[in-house]
Amino acid sequence: MRVLLTGHQGYLGTVMAPVLAAAGHEVVGLDAGLFADCVLGPAPADPPGHRVDLRDVTAEHVAGVDAVIHLAALSNDPLGSLAPELTYDINHHASVRLARLARDAGVRRFLYASTCSVYGAAGGDELVGEDAPLRPVTPYAESKVRVEDDLRALADGDFSPVYLRNATAFGFSPRLRADIVLNNLVGHALLSGEVLVLSDGTPWRPLVHAEDIARAFTAALTAPREAVHDRAFNIGSESNNVTVAEIAGQVAEAVEGSKVVITGETGADPRSYRVDFSRFRAAVPGFDCAWSVKRGALELADAYREHGLGREGFERRFTRLAVLRASAEAGAVDDTLRRR
Repeated sequence: MRVLLTGHQGYLGTVMAPVLAAAGHEVVGLDAGLFADCVLGPAPADPPGHRVDLRDVTAEHVAGVDAVIHLAALSNDPLGSLAPELTYDINHHASVRLARLARDAGVRRFLYASTCSVYGAAGGDELVGEDAPLRPVTPYAESKVRVEDDLRALADGDFSPVYLRNATAFGFSPRLRADIVLNNLVGHALLSGEVLVLSDGTPWRPLVHAEDIARAFTAALTAPREAVHDRAFNIGSESNNVTVAEIAGQVAEAVEGSKVVITGETGADPRSYRVDFSRFRAAVPGFDCAWSVKRGALELADAYREHGLGREGFERRFTRLAVLRASAEAGAVDDTLRRR
């Protein structure tokens, strides 16, 4: 297939593009380029692509495309909360507009990167399936719920949207995100010797490696239409349903000489949920996640050491977020985003 991959220069897109290409697909990227130069280690070989803000996409960008994989968004909760109106404008309205353009251009399959954060305040120890009530607690998660609802209205006999609700991602990418929980804890352990947890450690977090997300999207791309059409799927594995304290323990084992420090200063996070991932395995027989939390922590520790990612490197990778925060305070976030 000829696949348009939005967000191809982001954390997940940088991992997904070569997986799609290895499966024989022709990949065309689309990205605003906000994090294009935030590269750790050797520069990735990006596919050819369009440098464009998601809000400025036109019919020309989806012409001749067989399928769209839509990753691009303001991600995740802290960034989404800086200026909620922009989160809804980009994550919701621009995403639905892209889907309409794709449908009108004859695109047959539209894979949407949603999130298990839509279950937000589910609470409890029972596994949450795709038909459970959605309880988003942040603008980021709320935007994902709105897009899923609007895409369902677009589904028809020719246009198949699929909603892939990813668990919290982890693992190495040439365009690293050091803010998500496992990646952050490994980095902090290497820099300070402490696996620092600010909550009380009790919230459940379902995790999934970036490479397993890429494999899941690749599988969904060619799955039989009747198996995936207009359906939501949780992406991850039950074995990676872990509490924050358990994640910290795995990190401490991976980073020799580090110790877990749980301060509890932020209390119990209201976002807590264990997720059932069986529906996708049933729809796409043969698929299963390959990465465990411990293996991912070891991979990250090795990558950080190999590429010399010390304090300066972490600060450099947070620079873009700092710029956005400062612009939000000055009321100029929109201009900053458009300038990349």
